[in-house]
Amino acid sequence: MDKVIELRDCSAGYGENKVLSHVSLTVGKGEFLVIIGPSGCGKTTLLKMINGLVAPTQGEVAVRGERLADCDLVALRRHIGYAVQGAKLFPHMTVEENICYVPSLERKMAKEEKKALAEQMLNMVQLPPEVAARFPKQLSGGQQQRVGIARAMAANPDILLMDEPFGAVDEITRKGLQEELQALQKKTGVTIVFITHDIGEAFLLGSRILIMKDGGVWQEGTKEELMEHPRDGFVKRLLYR
Repeated sequence: MDKVIELRDCSAGYGENKVLSHVSLTVGKGEFLVIIGPSGCGKTTLLKMINGLVAPTQGEVAVRGERLADCDLVALRRHIGYAVQGAKLFPHMTVEENICYVPSLERKMAKEEKKALAEQMLNMVQLPPEVAARFPKQLSGGQQQRVGIARAMAANPDILLMDEPFGAVDEITRKGLQEELQALQKKTGVTIVFITHDIGEAFLLGSRILIMKDGGVWQEGTKEELMEHPRDGFVKRLLYR
């Protein structure tokens, strides 16, 4: 397996609050890893650690074989798409400017190229092209969420980190976005690490599913492996709720 992401015996916390404890994880190139677990189990902290937003208090993180402690994190993040619940768009920029922000850092883009990219990304997340000229405050929460996903994908990243990205959208739109994400992953081979609270979504999207509990990896495997050999009652309740 071509290793893209590695966590080696990583622990992390905020002050005296320990969030992750001795987590080791490998994600292969082109894998769609879905992380699921109860609130407070460390899912978001793990994702931030991969992006260099949280440094481990113990252990090390490597992306594409390079230790994050040794690399240029700003340059690294330009090749990692990051979509979180709540979108966190730049409020002073239009939707088009938000979507084209990272690609514009990599190369000079003509006005027509920016417009075309924004329209392409908006179409992918099922928003009309006229949304490109609006500011985030002029959008609904669900629309902002979709723009956040479009922005994460606009730079054609080879790694995509997603923290409950469909949480603020309606069920019909959510299904469409799931299908678009599956198609994108199949077409581009992008490596995806995806957090959700929805076990149905995890089963639908994940080539491998990682279950977390109490700051650690509790069980991992394919849908079939988890269903056939759940570790304990906690996993059974998670799978059959």
